[in-house]
Amino acid sequence: KIMKMSIGSSADSVGNIGAEQSHLNVHVADPGAWATAMNNLGIVPMGLTGQQLVSDSICIQGFDPSLGIIGPINPMMAGISLVPPPPVPPELPVIKEIIHSKSCTLFPQNPNLPPPSTRERPPGCKTVFVGGLPENASEEIIREVFDQCGEIVAIRKSKKNFCHIRFSEEFMVDKAIYLSGYRMRIGSSTDKKDSGRIHVDFAQARDDLYEWECKQRLLAREERHRRKVQEDRLRPPSPTPIMHYSEHEAGLLADKLKDDNKFTDGTAVLLTWIERGEVNRRTANHFYSMIQSANSHVRRLMNEKAQHEEEMELAKEHFKNALMAILTQFEQITSVFTAATRQKAWDHFSKAQRKNIDIWRKQCEELRNAHSEEIMGIRREEEMEMSDDDCEENPCKKIRTEDSAVAALREQNDSLRWQLDAYRNEVELLKKEQGRAYRTDEDHANQQQIGFLQQSMQSMQQQLLSLQEELKSKEEELERAREEQRCLEGEVLALREKVREAGLTTEPWMNGCAVNHYQHREKNSEVAMRGPLRSEKEALLLGIISTFLHVHPFGANIEYLWSYIQRLDTKISAGDLERLMVRLPNMFKQEFSGVGATLEKRWKFCGFEGLSSA
Repeated sequence: KIMKMSIGSSADSVGNIGAEQSHLNVHVADPGAWATAMNNLGIVPMGLTGQQLVSDSICIQGFDPSLGIIGPINPMMAGISLVPPPPVPPELPVIKEIIHSKSCTLFPQNPNLPPPSTRERPPGCKTVFVGGLPENASEEIIREVFDQCGEIVAIRKSKKNFCHIRFSEEFMVDKAIYLSGYRMRIGSSTDKKDSGRIHVDFAQARDDLYEWECKQRLLAREERHRRKVQEDRLRPPSPTPIMHYSEHEAGLLADKLKDDNKFTDGTAVLLTWIERGEVNRRTANHFYSMIQSANSHVRRLMNEKAQHEEEMELAKEHFKNALMAILTQFEQITSVFTAATRQKAWDHFSKAQRKNIDIWRKQCEELRNAHSEEIMGIRREEEMEMSDDDCEENPCKKIRTEDSAVAALREQNDSLRWQLDAYRNEVELLKKEQGRAYRTDEDHANQQQIGFLQQSMQSMQQQLLSLQEELKSKEEELERAREEQRCLEGEVLALREKVREAGLTTEPWMNGCAVNHYQHREKNSEVAMRGPLRSEKEALLLGIISTFLHVHPFGANIEYLWSYIQRLDTKISAGDLERLMVRLPNMFKQEFSGVGATLEKRWKFCGFEGLSSA
């Protein structure tokens, strides 16, 4: 007889009798072989009555369903290293047998050969590599063989003899790895293309790694949340916030200080304000009143202390009276035992009764002695306290009762004096504030005047600098004129000597010639000063200056023009520019603009006007 068993797709799939799914043919007469084959596949074998034949730890080795994680764990990820490793079960001998399916048969390898090798398992691996497949193996045959291991998500078959299979859970990969080393034969054919030794190994897939990382991050988030909840639960409560000082809050605090129940909270707020530095001349009166109200609680506390002392004395008295009553009762019990031990009554008791009475008497005497010693100790303490009171407390009490009235008068006097000082300080503050208000207006006006004066001084300094530059240029021109005059005088003297040597004695003619020659030299020098350009550099400067002044129709001062041309030629000076423009009066003219401190000398381009006039 043959039982047809179908393997489900889930992790805990159990065999069901049916003919519409994949089949596993095993003889029922040998239930041990059937259980062994099921165990080899990593599937829980079940009997006909539904009882599990083999434990889960043996069927699925190295997998703990309570953990749900198989593979190496990254210790650098937060919260992951806390997952305990699965327990290692004892190794059991595995016996592989022939596996029959609908389309093919799987033959185990020689048990004497070493087991097939596998690579290191990637984290979260759900994909396996299957190599060595027969050439004629189709995707349906592969699914029929590996569907027994669990639910298959996808099969990627290559044109060559290998494929990749992705399962829905990680533990199904272990069942598929179990089939590594089996020789697959399709049907009953002996053709080489219908057989092959399959090799199953772990495959590294990005989808598996991504899902595993998502699970690890989820565990890390849960662990961080658990730690945060634990820290928040163990963190001590933060102190209540204390508001800042204001007149309204000061009034509320004064009411709190007067209330006996809220006095502790009020003193904490007052201490915080004083430590923050809220006390100043304005608030000194408020703080003094609050300190005075805090001081008024001293008498209340002393009265409470005295009341508690009286209660303690009464409690001591009650305790002593209770001890005395207990001691008298102990004395009565002891007298009863003493009367019972006399011969008149002692002879009538049995031996056991006498023994018990004797034990009870000894215990009662010991307790009575202990209580009497305790009472004696209390009396000694009272006598010592009385002696201390006679020596120390009585004079102090007398002094306190005599000085109580004087101390009250002194306190009232001090409070009135402090209030008077506070009022004086407030008056001084008001006077100072009024004086500051008047001073601020005067200071503002003075600052404005100073600002105007500074601006005028700056403009005057700029004008003075421009005048100094003009003076320097004029002095240079004067020096040149003097040098030319000296040259002319030297020429005149040389002509006079030549005339003398020639024998010319006509003085008027000589003077006229000298004068004419001097005038001719002056005209030549003036022509040279105001004549045409001397070099190509001056021509270039003339073009640049004309262009610059043409785009400035309102003119520009010599400093502005010189700062622009200095970028092109750093060796040129403002005086050279001014001398060049003075030599060409038909092209450039000089004008004064502004009034008073803003008076400024500007140069303008007038070449077109000079051309029209010429």
